[in-house]
Amino acid sequence: MAWELSQAGLSYAREFEQEIFYKELREPIGTRRADFVVEGKVLVELKAIIVLEDVHMAQVLNYLKAYKLEVGLLINFGSKSLTFKRLVL
Repeated sequence: MAWELSQAGLSYAREFEQEIFYKELREPIGTRRADFVVEGKVLVELKAIIVLEDVHMAQVLNYLKAYKLEVGLLINFGSKSLTFKRLVL
């Protein structure tokens, strides 16, 4: 994926990490990591599973809110042919 994005001349951040905070705690309770953020606008989450499920779509929607992005692509390489979902907040 990184090679293809580079070949297309797109800028991207790979494994873009963000800290998770809870309520008023000053210290992060963990981190989340998006597979790619492309051009600072599109979140790309990659999977290699047989079937995409609602939990995977919920993950992307959660990441979109956390990263303050509007568009996400959920791409699955694990089925017989590539499948993807475009999610928008």
